[in-house]
Amino acid sequence: MAAATAAARSTRGGLRSLRCLLLGRPPHPGRIPTRGLRAGVSLHQQEEFTSLEEKPQFPGASAEFVDRLEFIQPNVISGIPIYRVMDRQGQITNPSEDPQLPKEQVLKFYKSMTLLNTMDRILYESQRQGRISFYMTNYGEEGTHIGSAAALDDTDLVFGQYREAGVLMHRGYPLDLFMAQCYGNASDPGKGRQMPVHYGCKDLHFVTISSPLATQIPQAARGPGYGIQSIRVDGNDVFAVYNATKEARRRAAAENQPFLIEAMTYRIGHHSTSDDSSAYRSVDEVNYWDKQDHPISRLRHYMVGRGWWDEDQEKTWRKKSRKKVMEAFEEAERKLKPSPQFLFSDVYCEMPWHLQKQQESLERHLKQYGEHYPLAHYEK
Repeated sequence: MAAATAAARSTRGGLRSLRCLLLGRPPHPGRIPTRGLRAGVSLHQQEEFTSLEEKPQFPGASAEFVDRLEFIQPNVISGIPIYRVMDRQGQITNPSEDPQLPKEQVLKFYKSMTLLNTMDRILYESQRQGRISFYMTNYGEEGTHIGSAAALDDTDLVFGQYREAGVLMHRGYPLDLFMAQCYGNASDPGKGRQMPVHYGCKDLHFVTISSPLATQIPQAARGPGYGIQSIRVDGNDVFAVYNATKEARRRAAAENQPFLIEAMTYRIGHHSTSDDSSAYRSVDEVNYWDKQDHPISRLRHYMVGRGWWDEDQEKTWRKKSRKKVMEAFEEAERKLKPSPQFLFSDVYCEMPWHLQKQQESLERHLKQYGEHYPLAHYEK
């Protein structure tokens, strides 16, 4: 079984729906295996809330939280409940759903999420200062990245989209290569030929990100419409994402069928540096998700409640992580750009005649007009 995660997003006023598809053989229509985890959620399993604050606040979603991991059958037409493990204060709502992860692993979750957040802030400001051409932050979606990445085997293929750098970060992708890709310098494995944030790493089994959304249409479709067992989870709860992905992967491998995970979260940042989201959503809405229901603060509450983290550790780590990012950032700026000759390589085993012709044309052009180009910034 080729296990993979593929992610897509649908946006409405900032709402982000992560759909993570674990690929096996598609089930036959009308014949959905039900062995293993029971599918479907009955009303008595849903939580009753005494205040509006504890109900899901995702715009456009009429649903309730549940604290029991269950995939739904394709014929379910009522509101799909949202599975979660801990509430907004980091309290486990159902002890039987606690993944009981060791302290070291939880700390790795937190450090990956916060390091990603720090890198986002520095690279976003870098673009605003004209130092790179483009950037997309991951604010608010860190829990979906880390929770799903941690639940997979390191050798599982990941087909990510352009806002899932946390998966690579959790797998150990170094900061200097993140920076090299965004700066398109000579250390960039893609040799500067991709837009910033379009990472890829063969060694970490992360397929290079593609910009065209049409490549993600199969993941964006609702699971029941394709006869796929599905579950909706709270994407701001890293443990809920972890549990759902781990179980979906187990069943995909055992049953040779796909599963769909829809992680409900909120894109706090602008769509990209080319977007001003204040044109279509209010500041109060963004502030709510940033201050009241953020995946990083929720996990921090959990760790503090167990005595695994405190304010001094927070300050020390924030300072250390920023220093690491800034060192990689400064190194990336100093490096030269890849040689222009790489425009023509790495596609064909033997360069075809039309590319040879283009390469020769470029060489003649630069020989005659080279003084008009910043060739000193490029490797020879």
